[in-house]
Amino acid sequence: MKLKPFVQAALALATVVAATPAVHAAAQVEVLHYWTSGGEAKSIAELKKMMEAKGVAWKDFAVAGGAGENATTALKARVIAGSAPTAAQIKGPSIQEWGQEGVLANIDAAATEGKWDSLLPSVVSNVMKYKGHYVAVPVNVHRVNWLWVNPEVLAKAGAKAPTNMDEFFVAAEKIKKAGLIAVAHGGQPWQDTTVFESVVLGTGGAAFYDKALVKLDQAALTGPQMLKSFETLAKIKTYIDKDAAGRDWNLATAMVINGKAGMQFMGDWAKGEFTAAGKVAGKDFLCLPAPGTEKAFTFNIDSLAMFKVKNADEQKAQLSLASAVMSPEFQEVFNLNKGSIPVRAGVSRAKFDACATRSMDDMAAASKAGGLEPSMAHGMAIDSAKAGAIQDVVAKFMNSAMTPQAAVQALAKAAKTK
Repeated sequence: MKLKPFVQAALALATVVAATPAVHAAAQVEVLHYWTSGGEAKSIAELKKMMEAKGVAWKDFAVAGGAGENATTALKARVIAGSAPTAAQIKGPSIQEWGQEGVLANIDAAATEGKWDSLLPSVVSNVMKYKGHYVAVPVNVHRVNWLWVNPEVLAKAGAKAPTNMDEFFVAAEKIKKAGLIAVAHGGQPWQDTTVFESVVLGTGGAAFYDKALVKLDQAALTGPQMLKSFETLAKIKTYIDKDAAGRDWNLATAMVINGKAGMQFMGDWAKGEFTAAGKVAGKDFLCLPAPGTEKAFTFNIDSLAMFKVKNADEQKAQLSLASAVMSPEFQEVFNLNKGSIPVRAGVSRAKFDACATRSMDDMAAASKAGGLEPSMAHGMAIDSAKAGAIQDVVAKFMNSAMTPQAAVQALAKAAKTK
């Protein structure tokens, strides 16, 4: 992420920002984020309360829309203008890219005091560090490799909940024969890639997933296991309805909720849709690891990266913000609202449902067994240019007659994108 080429595109916005400098209180944090939906907004309101209770003023810089693209544009403009916020919602490799720009703050003092290294799995804490120093604080963990199932649809079709790909296709065929849609899906590139990465994980296992979609090993990308993944994905395509193109993910989830479809591959943000519809986990809907991925866990972590601030009061307030985000109290309230799970150990499970507690157990087990992996589809594993190129290949495969053999070759080429 070189900021210089961005200057012209952001100049107008940067000029406006520079012309209207923020008036800083003695102790204030300004937080740029895109948590603007109902549950997310509630969570941020709680964090604001926690900071105000510590005597720190909260300046909200919420930028809605575009899954964070709009927020990134605003952040770049602010940094160019020399008025970076205290913290900004950034995740995955993007944290490293901002670190390379020399604009992130060292928050080791908060991490040491809070014993973060002992509370976070190393695969998570490493993402929050730049050159060995904490520069960001994790907010939550989303599990991506879930399969959401309507048990009533299974019962109507005489099918059982699948644990592997063979069982998945048996269930899908029975649902289809019962006149219902087997797989609810939204034909958007990021959704296509979400299904794809769970298929790679399910057919090849965590070690293969890591080699292929995290390390981008060319032998793994072009080998028989990746070919099998695309062949499996091609078969899944046959169980998706013809109207899937362009459908939003939550509308696909609604199809499972109302019994029009039996199953959906989607991260645990889908649970919020079931909960909002008054459905109970384990009774009205099932949350199962995507077929074949029971011992693995692909994660998508929201985090706040901390930017260099000038005076001692601001630096102290920034460390206070980082500590508040990692507190058990905030981790509980944020994740109950978001549908995700706490990123740190030691948070009470009392208020979390069956899906969340299963997710907590599976994350702990996967972390110990080496099956905890960053989600490629959700910006946690590789840089944005390569991820975008891979997403294009998968979307083309899902929406054309492209063969698995051609897809494997295109995937390997996409992984070399600079």
